[in-house]
Amino acid sequence: MKRTSIAALSHMALAPCLGMALAGPVLAQEVLPQVDAEGARLDALQREINQQTAQLQQMRQSLEQQQQRISQLQQALNEELLANARARGATATPLAPLLAQQSGGQAVAPPQAPQPSQQPQPVGQAPESDSRPPEVAQIFDQPGVLTPRGKFVLEPSLQYGYSANDRVALVGYTIIPALLIGLIDVRQVKTTTATATLTARYGLNNRFELEAKLPYVYVNSDTVSREIFTGSAVDNVFNANGNGIGDAEVTARYQINRGGPDKPFFVGWLRYKSRTGKDLFEVVTDCVTRCVANTTGTGLPLELPTGTGFEAIQPGLTWLYPSDPVVFFGSLSYLHNFKRSNVSRTLLGGVTESLGEVEAGDIIGFNLGMGLALNEKAAISLGYDQNIVGKTKQNGEEVAGAVRVTLGTLLLGGTYRFNEKVSLNVALGVGVTRDTPDVTFTARVPVTF
Repeated sequence: MKRTSIAALSHMALAPCLGMALAGPVLAQEVLPQVDAEGARLDALQREINQQTAQLQQMRQSLEQQQQRISQLQQALNEELLANARARGATATPLAPLLAQQSGGQAVAPPQAPQPSQQPQPVGQAPESDSRPPEVAQIFDQPGVLTPRGKFVLEPSLQYGYSANDRVALVGYTIIPALLIGLIDVRQVKTTTATATLTARYGLNNRFELEAKLPYVYVNSDTVSREIFTGSAVDNVFNANGNGIGDAEVTARYQINRGGPDKPFFVGWLRYKSRTGKDLFEVVTDCVTRCVANTTGTGLPLELPTGTGFEAIQPGLTWLYPSDPVVFFGSLSYLHNFKRSNVSRTLLGGVTESLGEVEAGDIIGFNLGMGLALNEKAAISLGYDQNIVGKTKQNGEEVAGAVRVTLGTLLLGGTYRFNEKVSLNVALGVGVTRDTPDVTFTARVPVTF
């Protein structure tokens, strides 16, 4: 009985083991397909991750392209604002019209993260810009608005000036300290100057332009004086005039930064002035021998010069600050006159008098103004211009009687734009110091090609 029970128990214990042994291959056959399916699923997930990563990379590239596009449009907007800076008197030009011009008449949607299945598309219709705002009148010699890339501007101008003072001043179209004093007791000098100038400007790009200027000068002077050492108590009038080509100039300007609304624009420039005009050393002076201790002449030139007689270079910085409804602008400059050696003065009879080395005084200049647009075609400007002229030196020494001169001018200007290519600009200057011309009037007609 016991043996039977033990055998039964043995069979019962071995049954599960045999069952497990027999079930092992079956379970293996069931688990292997599950493992393969899991591996396939992981591979599919990896492929999807790779696809998403590639799409994300494409999105990043597209976003970078959009950012570059926005930067280009912002740069174009800033350059347009600079071109219109002195024309502003209304709300700043909206971005939409500029984007419309860049995209062929449709506004570009704001940059968003692109979807894998689509790219951003232009939406909506940009509002039409009626016209470009008018330019505020140019009242200073150095403009702050650069010529657009590929554009050519031809600007004829005419300037009239009149001055009356109580000392001899040899005035071409640029005032410089007098070198020829002579032996006369000067009462008053009345000088009338007319200068016709042809200026050409070309924009190499939107931030760099070149300018060339050629003036033609007519100047007339009436000197009311009394000769000394002659015993005369009667005032005499000595008249002289001159005309001809003045000093040609070349200027380069470069926009330094990207300004905008309530952000200043800075334009650096470098000007070179030649001495193509007839200078005060070439004109004949009313002296028989010498103007020192000589009673045979007045010491005055028989013909007035049309140039300064010195080559010069002038670096400067112009700034504009748009702040609706006005635009503030100004500049700071320094003009250096190059000294001349072996200079001689021409006397009557073809005789020359050696002056040696002559160096005209350098000039520090600054100006400040503001412009306001009245409507879409008319605008006005108001400003002040000042130049401080240094003393003239001869043979390394200051010329006897030479003084530092301050020239201050109050300017009022206006402009009217006939169309996109032609406008009229006028400026009236009133001298506020005794050495400055009493009045100057300038008219310019810039024509864009």
